[in-house]
Amino acid sequence: MRTLPKQIAALLLVFLLLTLGCGGKSSSKEYAIKDPKLTGAVKAPDNARVFYEIFVGSFSDSNGDGVGDLRGIINRMDYLNDGDPDSGKSLGIEGIWLTPVFLSNSYHKYDVSDYYQIDPKFGTQEDLDELIALCHARDVKLILDLPINHTARDCDWFRSFSDAHRREDPSDPFYDFYCYYTEGETAPAGRTFTSLYGTDIYYECNFSGDMPELNFDSPAVREAVLQVARFYLDRGIDGFRFDAAKYAYFGDHDSSVAFWEEYLDTLRAEYPGLYTVAEVWDGDGITARYYPVMNCFDFTTSQSEGLFAATAKKGNASALTKYVESYLKSIAGKNPDAMFVPFIANHDTDRAAGYLTVSSGYMQMAANLYILGPGSPFIYYGEELGMRGSRGGANTDANRRLAMVWGDDDTVRDPVGTTYSADNQIRNGAVQQMADETSLYTYYKKLIMIRKANPAIARGEYHAVAVDGTKVGGFTATYEGKTVLVLHNPSGSSQTIDVKAFGNFTELRAFIGIEDASLSGTTLTLGGQTSAVLG
Repeated sequence: MRTLPKQIAALLLVFLLLTLGCGGKSSSKEYAIKDPKLTGAVKAPDNARVFYEIFVGSFSDSNGDGVGDLRGIINRMDYLNDGDPDSGKSLGIEGIWLTPVFLSNSYHKYDVSDYYQIDPKFGTQEDLDELIALCHARDVKLILDLPINHTARDCDWFRSFSDAHRREDPSDPFYDFYCYYTEGETAPAGRTFTSLYGTDIYYECNFSGDMPELNFDSPAVREAVLQVARFYLDRGIDGFRFDAAKYAYFGDHDSSVAFWEEYLDTLRAEYPGLYTVAEVWDGDGITARYYPVMNCFDFTTSQSEGLFAATAKKGNASALTKYVESYLKSIAGKNPDAMFVPFIANHDTDRAAGYLTVSSGYMQMAANLYILGPGSPFIYYGEELGMRGSRGGANTDANRRLAMVWGDDDTVRDPVGTTYSADNQIRNGAVQQMADETSLYTYYKKLIMIRKANPAIARGEYHAVAVDGTKVGGFTATYEGKTVLVLHNPSGSSQTIDVKAFGNFTELRAFIGIEDASLSGTTLTLGGQTSAVLG
């Protein structure tokens, strides 16, 4: 536990960093919103961490082959978290999500050939063990992306399944390992199937003919995927991100939820501290069905058309915070341990700096909105640098997973299939931005420092607030007897706010944005595209 002097020092460091400010100013037309309303109370669990998603093959190359690897991540840990929460020299992330590291012939590794082997391009099991130990020594959680609703065609499981059908041997334990139908039967509606050469069957493959779908009606399959999870949890992994979770049973949410409930109940009984988050790419009504068994990423707020982007582009901040309050109430009613898991972009979406530019201040404002908020936000690698990348006319996700721009001699290259022009990428990499107090990297680092210095932001009882006649909105959050007020002004003009409407707040603990903030008595002057934390 830290001593009081260190806590005070950390807060002073945050204040000094934040008062440096960032340049730039723009104007915006204002419109009226409703009077402040403080209704309901939602308490977030005490496991709210800032995570960092690493697309492993594109992050950092340790051996000169152009492919990012586990050793590269180990070498870059000081950039992510140097182990000293008071140093201010690292980004300060608290968790890492690795995209799949298992043996696979693809660059993305979402079609697994062998779950028990680390892909040689990424390293070895010993490298993973070393990374786990390093993360834990620095109080960083490490979770693996686990795609188990399908495998690769060259997976031994599928080979055994194919062989059993060619031999027409239903007694073989792999005979029903994958979903299929037999010629002459009616194909299940809405799903995709491909014929298996040398047999009269068609196997299910909704994502690609190279990705056959496992049959979760088979007890053998359920045990096999449990064993995979146990193998990595026994090595010290803290949990998993579950890929395409709603497709365990394609088009059948009730069956998919039932599978995940059984699966996770079994694992949690053996590993009580298990961290889980699922990709259920859908609207809130669908993700709500999965929340009784696991947390889900929130897609309503993410991407170019999500609420974070809309609000950051000089929108209505109270509309966002009211949505978050409603969302928190909804998921808490389904699971007392439920947690909000926001992001603005990931490996399946266009990069945020393309539709939220740094020069406009939109990128910074969006970062304020989701990092200075509840739950467990996920930063996509390079987002903190303003890296760009989009599918474009080639319609390839490789363009969203480009090589991390380090700005030094790192040899990591863009993945196979990339068509994104290097001329469109940022020039200043991590090394240059770390030395620049006005860089986006420094901005993200400050945001994380503010969040850590005010734990109520992430963990407290959340009440949305609005400021009449402005676009300013925010929330109060109470944690361990202390309450903070967070206000966001996404507009292009400064606003004067009497904060006594929201409680007894006498201290401007921090502010961050394009302009400044000041507090005189109970009157807060909050600059445009700026956020403030009061206590």
